[in-house]
Amino acid sequence: MSHVGSCFCGAVTLEVTGSPEAMGYCHCGSCRSWSGGPVNAFSLWKAEAVQVKTGAEHIATFEKTAFSQRMYCSVCGGHLMTGHKPAGLIDVFAATIPTLEFRPGVHVNYAETVLPMKDGLPKMKDFPAELGGSGELVPE
Repeated sequence: MSHVGSCFCGAVTLEVTGSPEAMGYCHCGSCRSWSGGPVNAFSLWKAEAVQVKTGAEHIATFEKTAFSQRMYCSVCGGHLMTGHKPAGLIDVFAATIPTLEFRPGVHVNYAETVLPMKDGLPKMKDFPAELGGSGELVPE
C-alpha cells in the first residue's frame, strides 16, 4: 500500500509505503508554531518508507533541535515532513498525504496543550519512553 502527497504548489511530491508506525496529535509549542494551528496531526513512518518522488531540489530544511529536521518546499513554503533522525522516523504531516485515512491513536506533549481534546485517546505528558520522553500519561 502506498500514498502520494505533495506540498502546497505541487513542486515536491513524496510517497509513503506500507503503514505508519503511529498517528496522532502533537501539542508541543514547536509543532503549534510551525504548523500555525493549535495541534499538529502527524503520521510517523520508518525513514525507509518515505521517498521523495519529484522536486527534491526544492526541499529546504530548518533544524531548531537535533531531534527534528523540519522540511518544506522552497517554492511555496508548504510544509512536508519532519525528520526525527535519532528515532529513525519521519513525521509526514497528515494533510500532506490526503489519501491516507488518518486514524489518530495518541496525543503527545499534551502537558503543553492549548486545545484540550476529549476524545478518549491516551494523552502523553511528553513522548513515549522509547523516544526519550517520560512515557507518563496525563488525565484527559
